[in-house]
Amino acid sequence: MAEYIPSPRDWVREQVELYESSGGKEGTTLRETGLPVIVVTNTGNRTGAVRKTPLMRAVDGSNYILVASTGGAPKHPVWYFNLKADPSVKIQDGSDIYDMTVREITDSGERKRLWKIAVEAYPPYHEYQQKTDRVIPVFLAEPVS
Repeated sequence: MAEYIPSPRDWVREQVELYESSGGKEGTTLRETGLPVIVVTNTGNRTGAVRKTPLMRAVDGSNYILVASTGGAPKHPVWYFNLKADPSVKIQDGSDIYDMTVREITDSGERKRLWKIAVEAYPPYHEYQQKTDRVIPVFLAEPVS
């Protein structure tokens, strides 16, 4: 089994630790917003190590919408490249853990529909897109059958 390398960002590492150590009962919201998060476990595209990232919880039926916003930064987050290299992920939503496969949404109609759901779940995504020149990537995580 691959080694787990925690995030270098203190708040990310601490949130993942709290989320997992409590069985998904604590650390389930983004800081002071009170909005729900999930933890996405993926494989590092350079290290092959296990990586874990808390992301905003946006759902479309039994699928999860993953938005690579990085707060509107000029570059994609590292996990974007991880998912492009290996689309197999685990998603923890509270106490539930799912094996899923992700795909980047490039179809404009599907992306527009999923983006709307994501912005309803986390309104700052709209501002993030306005402050960056890049098109913020959207992934859809679908259950492994």
